[in-house]
Amino acid sequence: QVQLVESGGGSVQAGGSLRLSCAASGTISRINAMGWYRQAPGKQRELVAVISSGRTNYEDSVKGRFTISRDNAENTVYLQMNSLKPEDTAVYYCNADITRFMGVTNKYWGQGTQVTVSS
Repeated sequence: QVQLVESGGGSVQAGGSLRLSCAASGTISRINAMGWYRQAPGKQRELVAVISSGRTNYEDSVKGRFTISRDNAENTVYLQMNSLKPEDTAVYYCNADITRFMGVTNKYWGQGTQVTVSS
């Protein structure tokens, strides 16, 4: 069993900051890529940021404002969000590619955390 538990969402005014956390637990052999997606009402889920082997990639609209980081010892990924805009309002989902001790690799999702940015 593998679980991803997110925390840190909430409501903030435009220009503010939030930090999301996502901790993976369970029978984990190795965590490969970890990332954050978001889904706004009426829109498709989109990739926000991903970190793998120390390299990061960001969706264009968040570059320079969001920073993804990872604590491998704690199996945790973070998303620091600065200069938030109303268009960042969405449910944010943590995602991880995890290899379990049986050698099977699957993609796992967190439950989602709401981020609301008011103007």
